[in-house]
Amino acid sequence: MLRSFTFLLVFLLPSLAFAQSCSFSMTNMNFNAVDTLSNNPVNTTATLSVTCTAGLLDLGKRLLICPNIGAGTGGASSATARQMLNGTKPLNYQLYSDSGMSVVWGSNTWAYPSRAPAYALTMALLGGGNLVGASGSLTMYGSVLGFQPTAATGAFTSSFAASDTTFLYGYSSATTCATPSGTSGSAPFSVSASVAANCLINIQNIDFGTRGVLTTNTNATGSVTATCTPNTSYTISLGGGTANAAPTARKMFKGTESITYGLYKDLNHLQPWGDASTPGSTVAGTGTGLPQVLTVYGQVKPQTTPSPGVYTDTVVVTLTY
Repeated sequence: MLRSFTFLLVFLLPSLAFAQSCSFSMTNMNFNAVDTLSNNPVNTTATLSVTCTAGLLDLGKRLLICPNIGAGTGGASSATARQMLNGTKPLNYQLYSDSGMSVVWGSNTWAYPSRAPAYALTMALLGGGNLVGASGSLTMYGSVLGFQPTAATGAFTSSFAASDTTFLYGYSSATTCATPSGTSGSAPFSVSASVAANCLINIQNIDFGTRGVLTTNTNATGSVTATCTPNTSYTISLGGGTANAAPTARKMFKGTESITYGLYKDLNHLQPWGDASTPGSTVAGTGTGLPQVLTVYGQVKPQTTPSPGVYTDTVVVTLTY
């Protein structure tokens, strides 16, 4: 009897075609301490990392990635100023795609006319297997805008969730992200900064001018200008001068000769302005972020007139906050 058998031969081949898939991650951006009274911006960076995979049939293809970044939870006051918030109080900053900080890193869904930067990757063979892929990174540049004196003190932040980081990717020969399309990914991150209490001080000297015999009161004024961050309490004291004298007994010298004078808080010369060694003689205030000009009233009372010449004194002004 003749019998025949049929063998079923099975040979498995891995699939050569996979849909491209990209994953994204962004480091948080922290500006740390920011001096809002300075004209200088505070700059820092964050890094967007990209990893993409696909099948062998995609080897050598060009993958275009359009990483859109919206306004964040802090919102934006204009096309040039995103905002971090401390409660409802804003701090202006901006995100850029270039180190010169001239091109705002924006989004096609943002209210302001900014666009995401185009980023291209070429798919290459991965480890001799049946997958291809590519990876890379982009630097995001950030700048807190200089001179924001009315910004509050404290911690500021803005968060970028998936809705603010819509990253579109797909195979394309396009060189811009004017009309992006493709698969969507995201990379949530946050931006933060802190504003510490700070004060600046500026002085206008007091000049009593040229006088003859000191038989009447001689008056002159100068000023102390305090610029402090909002709600920052401060105290200004005036030292005792070269003679380390009481507020109304300071002395201007020419050699060993002197002229006695006083410095006061008020026009009527009734409230001496001194330091902690004379209780109640300092001047207190609270910052608004704007310059606050405090007049210093000087007076030379009648006294024995010394020999002619130039008499001077140096008083140390101390602002404590």
